[in-house]
Amino acid sequence: MGLQESLRQLRNGLSPRRLLGLSDRPFTIFDITEYFGETSGGVRTYLREKSAYVERHPALAQVVVVPGARDAVSVTGRISRHEVGVPYIPGQRPYRAMIAPGRVRAALERARPDVVEIGSSHAVPWLVRRPARRLGIPTLWFYHGHLLRVVAPRLDRDSPHRRLALEAAGRYVRRIARGVRATLVASDAVRADLERFGVERIVRVPLGVDTGTFDPSRRARRAEVRRRHGLEDGPLALYTGRFTTEKELDVAIDGWKRLRHRDATLLLVGAGPLGDRLTARARGSRIRVLPFEHDREALADLYAAADFYLAPGPAETFGLSAHEAMASGTPVLSVNQGGVAEQVERAGCGALYPIGDAAALAEAADRLLDGDRLALGARARAYIEAHHRWEMVFDRLFRIYRDTASGRDLAPA
Repeated sequence: MGLQESLRQLRNGLSPRRLLGLSDRPFTIFDITEYFGETSGGVRTYLREKSAYVERHPALAQVVVVPGARDAVSVTGRISRHEVGVPYIPGQRPYRAMIAPGRVRAALERARPDVVEIGSSHAVPWLVRRPARRLGIPTLWFYHGHLLRVVAPRLDRDSPHRRLALEAAGRYVRRIARGVRATLVASDAVRADLERFGVERIVRVPLGVDTGTFDPSRRARRAEVRRRHGLEDGPLALYTGRFTTEKELDVAIDGWKRLRHRDATLLLVGAGPLGDRLTARARGSRIRVLPFEHDREALADLYAAADFYLAPGPAETFGLSAHEAMASGTPVLSVNQGGVAEQVERAGCGALYPIGDAAALAEAADRLLDGDRLALGARARAYIEAHHRWEMVFDRLFRIYRDTASGRDLAPA
């Protein structure tokens, strides 16, 4: 191969290792994100499941770089994990600001991966861009946090000051996307939002569920699970996740207080800056607030013990918690925006209500409680098994990584 051809392939994203013919080394993905903390959910689950996939495939390796309380490195087989000691982002605990360019650059230079996947939109894209380009390593951006909908949940139907902020967010997102080979999204709803703001080269990669852990068979012990948590008899709805503004839990609480089924309980499980406020608002009603659940087995029991799952956040890019509930045979009530709404419609496993409409939420919840929830739950489980098992998700994702490393064009679907 001549010098000009080598330079061309480097510019097109062929990694230096592949260019030099070092194919005996494992194909390595470098994952870096700020969306990771003690009580974070979706991205943490995604990275854990990807590591499990890498462990099952000897030709693969993974380097994970995440923020933490202090610098630490651990290596298990072909998986290296780097924690970078950085401070919390003000008002966004448990997320931390990845303000450590030297340490990120050093980790990248040591790993010399085939592909870098950027998993957040704060400092990380800018920390990675220059050293990855200098090393000839192609980058992908997985758009896990829906910045546009966080800024303006109703997009152009929001208030004037939110629309101004949305324009700035749109410019920011476009700028990140222009610096990577492609932007990965987990739903068509998010792809449509990004395209509306001028983002190009978008590839849809729906995420997955651990169908062994999250399984309808756990419903057999639902009475025991409810007793363990001190839950009263009657219908039970469940939300798990962060207690933040973009989740629109205030709408959920307002709607719950209007339910016709007065014996129904709403259980909110999670953590976040709005925890104390939500607890105060829930007093005097059949709404319980519990801390973040670290035990996945206990969480799976809760999903199966619920009569339906509530997904009130319009900024969900996919909604892993809702999909874990679906895998557990539990119907889903979702706001009619975002990644969860898309999946509920495709699976035919629940109901939707208009964004911000507490009365409509209550009506939809009452209809679900009056309906055949077992049939809806069976549809939910069948849909997850057919489309969202982690193995099939990562089979496709690593094909995308290999195409990226070789400089091939990526299919947009």
